[in-house]
Amino acid sequence: MTAYLLRRLLYAVPILIGVNLLTFALFFLVNTPDDMARLHLGVKRVTPEAVQKWKAERGYDKPLLFNAGAAGLAKVSDTIFFRHSLAMFAFRFGASDDGRDIAGEIKTRMWPSLAIALPTFVIGLAVDISVALILLFFRRTYVEWTGVVALVAMMSVSSLFYIIGGQYLFAKVWQLAPISGYQDGFNAARFVWLPILIGVVGGIGAGARWYRTLFLEEAGKDYVRTARAKGLSEARVLFRHILKNGMVPILTGAVAVFPLLFMGSLIMESFFGIPGLGSYTIDAINAQDFAIVRAMVFLGAVLYIAGLILTDVSYTLVDPRVRLR
Repeated sequence: MTAYLLRRLLYAVPILIGVNLLTFALFFLVNTPDDMARLHLGVKRVTPEAVQKWKAERGYDKPLLFNAGAAGLAKVSDTIFFRHSLAMFAFRFGASDDGRDIAGEIKTRMWPSLAIALPTFVIGLAVDISVALILLFFRRTYVEWTGVVALVAMMSVSSLFYIIGGQYLFAKVWQLAPISGYQDGFNAARFVWLPILIGVVGGIGAGARWYRTLFLEEAGKDYVRTARAKGLSEARVLFRHILKNGMVPILTGAVAVFPLLFMGSLIMESFFGIPGLGSYTIDAINAQDFAIVRAMVFLGAVLYIAGLILTDVSYTLVDPRVRLR
């Protein structure tokens, strides 16, 4: 297991290096610091002095890759690439345009994101699997036909409809929850239960339909027909055999998504005013804060790779047919 995990980690290194180089190229070669300064200052006839001041305040006035005017190691370290790209491997993201430490903001904002994303993920997973099992239990009946039609209709509706409709109905008409805002501690429950409910309901269509397809594939295999031939009840076949074997891809898929929960929901957090990483990214894009956007792109890549590694490891643990070499 240790050797396998080390191999997977080594595979991740060139991917992260590639993401880092691509991000550097997009932010500093394709879109040069001069372009970023003019875009951020937002004026048509910006003076060269204003551009130079903006670059100096953010450390963008250094050479890109090689500082010929420096001495010793500073020729490499006193560059934009070293300070703003390589430093991200040590999770040193620098400061945003308003002077706040980006790493500190990420540590603070990931908890509101998790307060919404984690319950939505756990509850949504349980609801989706339950709905899929019910439809499979009533296979070839009006219950299944009606349920499939309802799922297709739900997944065809935009997530914005659920958010806006939920805010209007629960927050404005019934006044059961604040329409936006957030508080720390136990007071957060009154602010997050509505986004969680909307996230669960909005994901039932796609989630339950996918799990139903997964369970239908299992239901057509030989071991299920053998279990039915032995006289086992449909409920016992469903829960003891189909669900048990279907949990392998469900578990691996859930493990893959888990690291990404830290990133939060871009749309949900923005609409409900939740100070999480999702709204943090949206606000940075709107404010043209390139340092935050760069940090979030790199962090997203790290979490995605971590999810893939956890998926491979979990698959080897839950499926005895897989052997590590």
